[in-house]
Amino acid sequence: MTVQQTIEAKLSARFDPLHLEVVNESHMHSVPAGSESHFRITVVSERFADRRLLERHRAVNEALTDELRGPVHALALHTLTPEEWFARGGATRESPPCLGGSKGT
Repeated sequence: MTVQQTIEAKLSARFDPLHLEVVNESHMHSVPAGSESHFRITVVSERFADRRLLERHRAVNEALTDELRGPVHALALHTLTPEEWFARGGATRESPPCLGGSKGT
């Protein structure tokens, strides 16, 4: 199972999402080809209702503890309730270009 598939399985099990999108953005960073180290994650779940953004992000990080200790270097998180998701037209922002490592020079 790939890191991306593992992330998808864990988040599906934990949050029962209305919408889940896990995008491998490693190619946008200074990492070897084929890496699975940087992900943009959108999770839309009723389980985020009445939870502050920080609590939502902590819950996702907790679900992915093993991955964050291992191959995953960075997560761009979009954690929304269904109401927030629909109010945004079912879209989130794209990640900005990486300026770290050799990409910033």
